[in-house]
Amino acid sequence: MAESLWTVLRDLKRVRRGGIEEIAARQRSRLAELVAHARANSPYYRELYHALPERVTDTTTLPITTKAELMDRFGDWVTDRAITLDAVREFIEDDENAGTPFLGSYLVVTTSGTSGERGVFIQDDRMFNVLSAITVGRATGQFLRGRHDYWGMVSNGGRTAALWATGGHFAGYATARRLMLQRPSRRRKIRIISIHHPLERIVAELNEFRPGILNGYASAIALAAREREAGRLNIAPVLVITAAEGLPPEEYPRIAEAFGAKVRNQYACAEFMGLANGCGENWLHVNADWVILEPVDAKFRPVPPGERSHTVLLTNLANRVQPIIRYDLGDSITVRPDPCPCGSPLPAIQVQGRTSDVLVFTAENGREVRLPPLALGTLVDRTPGVSRFQIVQDQPTRLRVRLEPSGDRDDGQVWSAVRGAITDLLAEHGVRDVEVTRDGEPPSRSAGGKFRPVYSELAG
Repeated sequence: MAESLWTVLRDLKRVRRGGIEEIAARQRSRLAELVAHARANSPYYRELYHALPERVTDTTTLPITTKAELMDRFGDWVTDRAITLDAVREFIEDDENAGTPFLGSYLVVTTSGTSGERGVFIQDDRMFNVLSAITVGRATGQFLRGRHDYWGMVSNGGRTAALWATGGHFAGYATARRLMLQRPSRRRKIRIISIHHPLERIVAELNEFRPGILNGYASAIALAAREREAGRLNIAPVLVITAAEGLPPEEYPRIAEAFGAKVRNQYACAEFMGLANGCGENWLHVNADWVILEPVDAKFRPVPPGERSHTVLLTNLANRVQPIIRYDLGDSITVRPDPCPCGSPLPAIQVQGRTSDVLVFTAENGREVRLPPLALGTLVDRTPGVSRFQIVQDQPTRLRVRLEPSGDRDDGQVWSAVRGAITDLLAEHGVRDVEVTRDGEPPSRSAGGKFRPVYSELAG
């Protein structure tokens, strides 16, 4: 039976009081339970772990998994035999299903992520309760302190606005939709604003809603801060939460000054939406009682604190329906070698390689149009038949698209749909003279080995 929200919230408090020893104890016991459950219910893991000891409490004794391998074995990977990839694909073909229960209880999210390969992820009720508790108890609750913060929330009606990609089963959007569908009263308190809309419309919606908390993709938040500085956006949130991407270090104080609010970063991915929460010292604290992150080098050997990793291995200790264990996430992190001055016992990290370029165009009327990279990337990611993609702005009026359709789709039809979606989005923003071309090269990694789904060669 899944732990209730209140049970998880109480446990989060006990872990904070117990410190490092309590965190380590939670990791060991939850890892042993997860591995035992995966072995018993997932044919894939039963095969992978057949030679391992009966009880496992150390991730380093386990083999590494990848998105490509897990997706290839999807039917054997999941622990509920009623779940099939064909059924999930049919479900996510309909955008209206975003946030609604799959097979009565599961949340489905999709992503291309830093590997460029599309993933489909299933979350059970236990996972959802853990993420909700982390959001209430750590990501938001610990940031709102004192009379000023709470008065600011009250004066704004306790409302939260989220700048997410819509029209697909993206993690932020689908999770917010599920919250709203579970309890209709939340619809008055939560507003999802699409980053696909023109900036003028986003500003108008925010001005009308007046949120006390503003969260969303980091690049979209940065654009909103520019509108606040220009005097067109008139909101006064007490807390701003950025996610999914990194920004140059100087951007965070600029956003804080623009809104007169606390700004906290959040490290999240579709595989685990609550990886880490930012603190006032500009470090991200890993929710290590529910997730294990292992920084490793290119040969998957441990990287010591203070050194930058080549990639990081993720173990999700909460989700049982689709176990993610020693999974190559693709991000580069650095673990703080000493205790964080903020006082949190949770390990502190910094994430490199997620910084994204805002794409800049010129509209027909001569005004500058700035688009968050995820506004374009999520359009392509949700197009049926796309296996991998990459969008590169190499000229002010040209986008090159590197595209790999899945084997069961017509290449020409997939490309036509992708080009049409990008062209339509640009036109909605008043940009009509950009050439969208098919690049014959496959999606590729940077010289440093990282994958960037959308980027500009003009940036910087």
